[in-house]
Amino acid sequence: MNSKTLTNIFKGDKVVWMIFFFLCLISIVEVFSASSQLMYKGGNYLSPIMKHIGILVVGFVCMVMTLNVPCRYFKVLTPFLLVIAFISLVYVLFAGESVNGSQRWVSLIGIQFQPSEIAKGTMILATAQILSAMQTTNGADRNAFKYILIVSAFIIPPIFLENFSTAALLSSVILMMMIIGRVPMNQIGKLMGIVALVGIIAFVGVMTLGHVKPEDPNKNLTEQVVQQQEEESKGLFASAFHRADTWKARIMKFTNNKPVPPDSVDLDKDAQVAHSNIAVATSNIVGKGPGNSVERDFLSQAFSDFIYAIIIEEMGIEGAFFVALLYIILLFRTGRIANRCENNFPALLAMGLALLLVTQALFNMCVAVGLAPVTGQPLPLISKGGTSTIINCVYLGAILSVSRTAKKKPESSEENSSAVVAI
Repeated sequence: MNSKTLTNIFKGDKVVWMIFFFLCLISIVEVFSASSQLMYKGGNYLSPIMKHIGILVVGFVCMVMTLNVPCRYFKVLTPFLLVIAFISLVYVLFAGESVNGSQRWVSLIGIQFQPSEIAKGTMILATAQILSAMQTTNGADRNAFKYILIVSAFIIPPIFLENFSTAALLSSVILMMMIIGRVPMNQIGKLMGIVALVGIIAFVGVMTLGHVKPEDPNKNLTEQVVQQQEEESKGLFASAFHRADTWKARIMKFTNNKPVPPDSVDLDKDAQVAHSNIAVATSNIVGKGPGNSVERDFLSQAFSDFIYAIIIEEMGIEGAFFVALLYIILLFRTGRIANRCENNFPALLAMGLALLLVTQALFNMCVAVGLAPVTGQPLPLISKGGTSTIINCVYLGAILSVSRTAKKKPESSEENSSAVVAI
């Protein structure tokens, strides 16, 4: 393959491409190391990692296809994606496949996907389009705020019913986009006040309605799981609020600051948090080396939600800092790409997608080191995943499309600009 062919494939910002390949390399090494449970259950040493590599290859192909689409055409997809996202989010509440106590998956022609993953990107796309279309010399028109809330009302509440952390993540990114898009601060202030009030009411509701049931020692794990499934299948109304029990349990665990002696830790009840803490504590700063993790054999979802703990255990503080630095560089590099755009839509779209990826990564890292309650958010482009990994690659492809096809500001205007997004 000659250099011209490579240039035609790897279009767009080279720094974003470098970050992508570093994340993929780390992902392959750490997922291979952390997938010991899957290898044992499947009886095949290479099957889990080969499947993961295959997904990364599919993601790479989707990324290349996306970056070759001029960013102005993304606007055409917005109404269709909004309809698809809303229908799939409602459908998953009624007929979705339950995983870990929540109905988050939909199967279509043999392919499983989470509607919330599509909804996140769709909401970013719609917000960028609204903000860009309603810009004035004094910032965003006041009606832009109203239109964003209307669209959000169809997307975020259905996500909230089954996945609070994803809804909170998406809401945070939309808020940051409105700040970047110069929505009047008095409107944002009122929204924050309402959100705070609703949050207090929701917290009281969860702590009141949620039940943390003690486990019956006379029942084995299979019997407990069957009982949980029976309770969750009592009806739509009951299932819509069954997550309150999970939320309350996570809040109570996170806010319980009472020191627990090592010999009193219940590794069956608090296995994820306990083994994650052990992985971090036993890294000895420098790490044990790739492939030498011990906690991967005991930590549930070591290859997904808690892969950052395995990274710390194997690669030490330096390796963990390097992974975090990659996401920070992605955010700042995207900010530079957005700052060069002459038009508002590609700049806001690129920043929204970068904020989505980086904020989710920070959430995952905070959970792994005990700074946030367990949320179930994977580490983008590193955790073992299926359609979520492919969709994250599409997000990066959209950022590369902006860097390649968006109309650039004149150099003199670019040098005098100090904002991340030129409005």
